[in-house]
Amino acid sequence: MADTVREIERKYEAPDDGRLPDVTGAVGVAEVVDKGVATLDATYYDTVDQRLAADGITLRRRTGGSDAGWHLKLPAGPDTRDEIRAPLSDTLPAELAALVRSRVRDQALVPLVRLVSERNVRHLVDADGALLAELSADHVTARRLTPEPGDPVEWTEVETELAPGGDPAFLDALESHLTEAGLRRSAAPSKLARALAETGVASKAGKAGEEGKKGKKGKKVAEPTAGDVILDYVRAQIAAIVSLDPAVRLDVPDSVHRMRVATRRLRSCFRSYRKVLDRAVTDPVGDELKWLACELGIDRDREVLTARLEERLAELPDELRTGPVSERLSTWSQTSRRGSRERLIGVLDGERHLALLTTLDTLSATPPLRPAAARPAEDVILAAVLRDYERLAALVATALAAPPGHDRDITMHDARKKAKRARYAAEAARPALGKPAKAFAGLMTDLQDLLGDHQDSCVARDALRELAEQAHAAGERDFTFGVMYGREEALAARREAELPALWAEVSRKEHRAALRP
Repeated sequence: MADTVREIERKYEAPDDGRLPDVTGAVGVAEVVDKGVATLDATYYDTVDQRLAADGITLRRRTGGSDAGWHLKLPAGPDTRDEIRAPLSDTLPAELAALVRSRVRDQALVPLVRLVSERNVRHLVDADGALLAELSADHVTARRLTPEPGDPVEWTEVETELAPGGDPAFLDALESHLTEAGLRRSAAPSKLARALAETGVASKAGKAGEEGKKGKKGKKVAEPTAGDVILDYVRAQIAAIVSLDPAVRLDVPDSVHRMRVATRRLRSCFRSYRKVLDRAVTDPVGDELKWLACELGIDRDREVLTARLEERLAELPDELRTGPVSERLSTWSQTSRRGSRERLIGVLDGERHLALLTTLDTLSATPPLRPAAARPAEDVILAAVLRDYERLAALVATALAAPPGHDRDITMHDARKKAKRARYAAEAARPALGKPAKAFAGLMTDLQDLLGDHQDSCVARDALRELAEQAHAAGERDFTFGVMYGREEALAARREAELPALWAEVSRKEHRAALRP
């Protein structure tokens, strides 16, 4: 069984003798406790083309120390990584293999580098004896294993690791003390990154960084084209889909929603910017993205709906709650979630999903650009944003003219989808159109929220009808579900009444005029 530990640490260049500076009395440190020296022997795994290293991910099998086993480290912010640990075994545990599948795909994981560290450890504790951080000096010997064994390289570094639940500000204060003692932050983000560089196995990430530096030293960069701007947005969404795969598998809160949003943004971008990207290529990819979004939505939609119904139930006074309403709602939600979660993991492990990720890689590397992609970004992108707005305006006009009822509900739902598309188009346009695009996206978000609340009310009423039927069939009182249904119906009517005023604000000509350079 794997465990996840949030790791917040910093690395420093150490003096030649590898001695640790005395930090007693610094920033609340009451005592420095010598924990001795441990030998840590770690073999790091990656694909031959270093797909994990390119994304700042490390996978290792380590012996020695108190946490021997398999460790997978995923970036979680500056100086922060989530370390997923599994017990020591001869082969990679399946649960860790699954967490790197979105990066590795069908490539084999091979032993890349071996690092042996002699770690001299100190615990920094406060006046109450509570651990603040661990300070260690590591004498590292690294040897390349792939493509062929290389000569060893050695270095010494100092590391500070915050105690679980500690305040990161402590590391800031401690750093001031360490720099005064002559230490400097390490240029390498991890031991593996340094080992790859110094043993001659430079990572793709390192090479990309060097190329970027060369570019900055050259001539002035030309004004971005429409293709430049849209491809940056496309690649950001592709990266989000890939990087969120482990979070979804680990059931990290909101990860399903964020991954689904990335698929929708990407698909919407393909449709909005068809003058830039060839739809003959992107339409089939968009169909696969729609499939993935629907699979992700099985869990996400139920989460949102359950939260809404629980909120509505909590609003009711006691006298309007009759029967085991909470229990009925909980059973209805949990039964469905168990099945959908298993299905979702199956989707992420399936060939169709992995094939989609490979297709997205290909599209990013060799984008299907149309002639308009070479034109100045402002002209092409502005036209796309305004085109999406016009489609939205036509649907809102139809909704406002329709009488209350099923047809208006459907049209408002269609308008919600168009508002979302116009919002995403404006988000992608921000590098070209600046702050006005951000403001326009905000207006689209306001409209989307109103139309979304209306649609969510329609879905909630369908669920309440189903719950009432289940309660009735079980011999339970269904009165409360009827009350909740009536309240949702009234809320939908309020949203319909609010739409004309909001649309009058959103559709003001000056908002669109501001988008023009």
